[in-house]
Amino acid sequence: MARNDGVDRTSVRNLAVSDKAVGNTQQHNEREKDSYRNPDIIPQRTSWNVHFKKPTASYTDLFAQLEAAGTISTRGLKPDATHYCELVFDVNSAYFDNHGGYEFAKQFYEDAYKAAVQIVGGEQYILSAVMHADEINRAMTEALGREVYHYHLHVVYVPVVEKQILWSKRCKDKALVGTVKETVMQVSRSKKWASKPLLDDAGKPVLQKNGKPVLKKSYSILQDDFFNYMHNAGYTDVERGERGSTEEHLTVTQFKVQREQERLDSLTAQADQKAQSLAKTSQTLSKKEKELAAVQKKATLTKEALIHARDLDYIGKRTFLGNYSLTEEEFSKLKKQADHGYMMDVENRRLKEELSTAKKEAIRWSNKYHDLWYDVKPYLDALHCAPELVRGFLEKILAPKQELTMNVQQRNRRRGQDVEL
Repeated sequence: MARNDGVDRTSVRNLAVSDKAVGNTQQHNEREKDSYRNPDIIPQRTSWNVHFKKPTASYTDLFAQLEAAGTISTRGLKPDATHYCELVFDVNSAYFDNHGGYEFAKQFYEDAYKAAVQIVGGEQYILSAVMHADEINRAMTEALGREVYHYHLHVVYVPVVEKQILWSKRCKDKALVGTVKETVMQVSRSKKWASKPLLDDAGKPVLQKNGKPVLKKSYSILQDDFFNYMHNAGYTDVERGERGSTEEHLTVTQFKVQREQERLDSLTAQADQKAQSLAKTSQTLSKKEKELAAVQKKATLTKEALIHARDLDYIGKRTFLGNYSLTEEEFSKLKKQADHGYMMDVENRRLKEELSTAKKEAIRWSNKYHDLWYDVKPYLDALHCAPELVRGFLEKILAPKQELTMNVQQRNRRRGQDVEL
């Protein structure tokens, strides 16, 4: 029997995916990389992954197609607006192992995908939905003596809300002013996941002392909706993640914390280091952009000053043979301006190259940090959800090592004393 000491709980996370990170998200979800930092991914098992909606193009191309077809609208969005989101559906590995493994997981996540369609607002807004079946649970595999895989579902989608466009005052037909001109599906993560008023048993908003409604967090509503859907679909032996509780079912993460604590510490340190490097690179990039802007401005001013200081057509005198002769002073000024302009061009090209290199470095570190986030997320979740429980496991693991170290030190001191005698 599989180790399943706690309660099986469903969970769903909603992640914002920036335009810069969406390419890396696609490579991870669609298994397009040649190698992965996560050692739990078994490339030979990639063919076992199941697509409930397989992308026919890149995520960015699919987004562009939806916009061109008028299915979504980006009208009025800020340049840095979030265009993509990702839902990650998960249940502890032991739940699937106790119910038959792979085939049961496929059916479970097929139903979870149907819930995702409702949560998103329609299948047309989903770019990709894939169940990963190629990530091994090393802790349970070691404990049970057979391969156990951790099944979970990634759903990448475009967050949209319905928006009504009204006729403005400029409309010639004044009777139409203020009425609905058209309804569009506006891309908006903030409005899609805005908090909603908490309702009482009678369906009325619960009010605070100041008369304002009590708001219920959108992600709490997301957990409720997913749990209710799966419960109605017949999965009555799983529970919703507990609200505000420090106790969490850690059947899988208990093993990983016990067996791989050193790896967790290393990955966490790497994550902090990469984050610091990324921040430093971003600062350098910003500095280079300012330097480039200053040089460009200086070059422009120098060019304008040269043109306005003396009309080049009037420099020098034409000789009898049709050539031009310059005085020593005129030649010196012209040469000085030419040298200065050339040096500005050289400096400008150098700064552009440095800026281009800095931008590439920023993107590279951003992608590495995103990969590292996937590696350490399960362990950080464990530490966040049950710090006391994890601390207890660490003390049990590290205590024998500390005793062994002390015994070695004592033996070394005794040997040193024997030598002195």
